[in-house]
Amino acid sequence: MVVMKFGGSSVANAERIQHVATIIQAYAEKRPLVVLSAMGDTTDHLLEAADMAVNGKVDISGVEALHYKTVEELGIDKAMVEDLLDELKTLLTGISMLRELTKRTRDYLVSFGERLSVRISSAYLNKIGVKAKFYDAWDAGIFSDSNFMSAELLDSVWQTIPKALEAYKSGKSDEIPVVTGFIAKDANGYITTLGRGGSDLTATMLGAALGADEIQTWKDVDGILTTDPRIVKEARSVPEVTYEEASELAYFGAQVLHPRSMVPCRKTGTPVRVKNSYNIQSPGSIIVEKHSSKPSPVRAITAVKGVTLIDIVSTRMLGAAGYLAHIFNQFLKWDVSVDVVATSEVSVSLTVKTKQNLDGLIADISRVADVKAKSGKAIVTIICDVERSSAILAAGFAALAKENINVQMISQGASKVNFSMICDESESNRVVQVLHQALFGEKEGDELK
Repeated sequence: MVVMKFGGSSVANAERIQHVATIIQAYAEKRPLVVLSAMGDTTDHLLEAADMAVNGKVDISGVEALHYKTVEELGIDKAMVEDLLDELKTLLTGISMLRELTKRTRDYLVSFGERLSVRISSAYLNKIGVKAKFYDAWDAGIFSDSNFMSAELLDSVWQTIPKALEAYKSGKSDEIPVVTGFIAKDANGYITTLGRGGSDLTATMLGAALGADEIQTWKDVDGILTTDPRIVKEARSVPEVTYEEASELAYFGAQVLHPRSMVPCRKTGTPVRVKNSYNIQSPGSIIVEKHSSKPSPVRAITAVKGVTLIDIVSTRMLGAAGYLAHIFNQFLKWDVSVDVVATSEVSVSLTVKTKQNLDGLIADISRVADVKAKSGKAIVTIICDVERSSAILAAGFAALAKENINVQMISQGASKVNFSMICDESESNRVVQVLHQALFGEKEGDELK
């Protein structure tokens, strides 16, 4: 069995759904289980409809138009979506009367995107002769706590999923399950959403609980790339990375599975493969616990923009116990998340997302230290084998020096699989290009092989 997860862009319209159906057909012998997101921008359109409802206006014309048009173009019965669209309109009418949108109601609202998507896709699969059955997540055994908008799966799903899908798992049923990603139900029967990486988490949880041979997430590139192809057109596929390396890639901007979605498959050792929906024959990239063979010293380079660098210096705290504790307690107080840190005896340099309000935080820290905040920065990260750190850094910094580029901070991650450096956002693309050429270029990268 393989679990195949397709995101919103993969099922954005009738043409894309037809293409996804051909991919599912191609994997029919591997007994696929399919996880789908909402069509295209449906979730955003649902939230826009909610905003209008809070202001007294009920309008789902955009959502209706997309789904009815898709049903018509696919040649399937519109009754598959009529009841859900009527239910959606009723919900929005209630919101417009109360002029209020709670977290619980918001989760109920956005669930319609995934629920419509699986009904349409399963109906089309059946139309073309591929037996399929749609499942809302809870019908597939997926249950969560009641932390609306960011729910966590219950431990009991390890038992409820195999029980709910036993017929397909055992071979008694040949109807391919088409399951909603991103959503679940709590113990009270209320619909929840799983937050960031929710659809990926649905897929990995299903795959791990069912003992799948492989979990596949389908994108529009040939797997995990050495860097963003929009920055470096020569970026190429990375055949294999570890779960730990994939997590670091995700933390620092790469469009890979969200780290929390890897927890179930790490528990069972189930591999995850990132595939290209436009190039089915490509093997893509596989994420595993340990490398199967000796990998290249550098796996990938990522960049995160919109970063603020904060330098904190306090000579009067020299040797004082609890200095770092005091500093980071202020970040906790103001709910400001830290990305990268470098420290010495009396100074701390760190980065945060620029969009966070830092005024109160800086004012509090300024009582015990000198604080300078510089926005317009970027984090460039090298995911690599730190046992080769000297050679990797030497090659990278030699190339940057040659281009007269000076980084403003450097930090090695505690995971020991990455180095991060801070530069001006305006030169971050150039930094990535120079490092990629130095570490992956045919001539420059030879000394690292």
